[in-house]
Order: sequence, then structure tokens, then C-alpha cells
Amino acid sequence: MAKTLIVYGSTTGNTESVAETIQKILAEQNVDVDLQNAADIQAQDLANGYDAVLLGSSTWGDEEIELQDDFIPLYESLEQAGLKGKKVAVFGCGDSSYTHFCGAVDAIEQKAEQLGADIIVGSLKIDGDPDDDETAQWAKEVLSHL
Repeated sequence: MAKTLIVYGSTTGNTESVAETIQKILAEQNVDVDLQNAADIQAQDLANGYDAVLLGSSTWGDEEIELQDDFIPLYESLEQAGLKGKKVAVFGCGDSSYTHFCGAVDAIEQKAEQLGADIIVGSLKIDGDPDDDETAQWAKEVLSHL
């Protein structure tokens, strides 16, 4: 059984809702899933003991890419998380009316890849309110790589 960690940063609750939906779908397929709010964890050895790590952050800001506030400390110390060789996938919610739609998702994915993570599926970028069907489809794609 694959052991998976889902870490999310959410301000309005949308990204948290997506994380919870992913957790539910993975758990229904007998994946051992831990769900953590980015505000409650440290980067140090974050990935130890997990087969896969799913990272989620909302994006805001028009002038530059801005990660969700609670996710910033994690992002800035991601080098300490132990992602090298780990299966990683990234998700988040944003607003397509902004210049950098889901830019935080792109930034996290790029950094994880630079740190040697194995990006197992393309990122999930949700425009506005969560779409359970879109999330479920992405979670099933993640499942196929665990």
C-alpha cells in the first residue's frame, strides 16, 4: 500500500476542499494518506516515510506570483523536505483573470523538479471554485502512478 502525504495551503478554503477530495479518493483505493495544512508542518524531512507527496497552494496577486501565505515558509525551505526521488504532484486553485493563473502551482512544481522529485502527473489547476469531477479525474491519474 502506497503511503502518501498531502500538504495544502488555503486561504478561502478552496484548495483545502480539493485536498480533502483527493484524500478521500486515494483512501477509497486503500492508499494510506496523511493530510496536513502547510501552517502546521515544517519542511525538515517532510517526505521521509512517504512514497508520494502531493503539494497544493492557492495563488493570488496580479503583479507577481504569490503563494498562499501559510505555504510560503514551506516553499522557501523545500530543499529540506527530502523530495529527491520522491513521487510528487502539485495542485491548486486560482483565478484565470490574473496574469499568473495558478502561478504558485507552477513555481512549486518547478522547484520540486529542480530538487530531484519525480513529477508523476501534470499539475491540477482549478479556476475559481473546486470542481469535484476535475479533481477526481486528476486523483485517479495520480493513483495510476502510485
